[in-house]
Parts: sequence; C-alpha cells; structure tokens
Amino acid sequence: MLYIGIIIICAIGTLLHFLYEISHHNKFVAIFAAVNESTWEHIKIAMTPTILWSIYEINECGFSANFIFAKSMTLLTIILVIPILFYSYTAFTKKSILWVDVICFFITITCSQFVYRYVINLINYSNVFTYISFGLILIELFLYFYFTYHPLKNFIFEDPITHKYGLDGHPCHHEH
Repeated sequence: MLYIGIIIICAIGTLLHFLYEISHHNKFVAIFAAVNESTWEHIKIAMTPTILWSIYEINECGFSANFIFAKSMTLLTIILVIPILFYSYTAFTKKSILWVDVICFFITITCSQFVYRYVINLINYSNVFTYISFGLILIELFLYFYFTYHPLKNFIFEDPITHKYGLDGHPCHHEH
C-alpha cells in the first residue's frame, strides 16, 4: 500500500497544482489547491492529498496505536522537506527549475510516506505522544487553512513570479 499511496498522493497533488485555475479561481477550491507558485502553496498541494489518503487508510486499514503520531510526523515531514529541498537547490541555481521542482515534490511525498511507514511500525507509544500529535495535527490544519487567506509577508509565502502573497499572488489578480 505504501507505493500505491505515493502514486495517488503525487497524482492528486499534481492535479491540485492546476485546480484553482481550472475552477476559475473559486475561493473554496483555494483552500485545498495552489493559488500561486509560492513554497507554501506547494506544501499545501502535498498536504491535501496526504490528508485524503489518511482518511482512506483509516477506513481501509483501521486505526492503530501509532496512527496519529505517524500522521503528524508525515505532515511535519512535508512542511520541512519541501522548503529544504527547494531552497537548497535554488541556492546554487539562483532560480527555480520546473523539472527539479517536480522531482522535489515527488521526493517529499516519498519521504513523508516512508516516515509514516517507519513510525507506524514502531513500538506503541504512550498516549502522551498521541495527545501531543493530535494537537500538532490540529495546529498544522489550522495553519493550512489560515495561511491560504492570511499569508505571512515571508519568503515561504511569496509568489516568486508576482512577488505578492496568497490569493493576491495569483497572476489573474494583476491582469487588469
């Protein structure tokens, strides 16, 4: 199931890169899909299918003792690995390269799923880890929704094309 999950998450994430545009800039779709080319929006399009896959896993495989802890580590991996890979390679190239960005996205999803597999198979952690992890997931989800409409004025949230943030960073807001 690991490799099927990686393929499905990557496919849905790729679709989410274009869904906001396809939806004619629907504000509800903006919550889940990339609204610009910022690093944050790429984190978002990795998190959305990962969350959907997690729901599928609960329904299909059941709920194990380490599930919440493993999923919090999966989401945290995405939040950390996408910026690390992107800013590491662009420090050398001084620009974004589409095919490298795509590879970084796929590497991030693969890493996050291997982190999940590793953590889920560890000895059962105490309930303290579950509670802390559940709180971490709630914080991650809150930030996920909040930063779509209220991005920080920070390089992670800045669209490298328009140099704007969030929905204002989408090129359609600058055509008129």
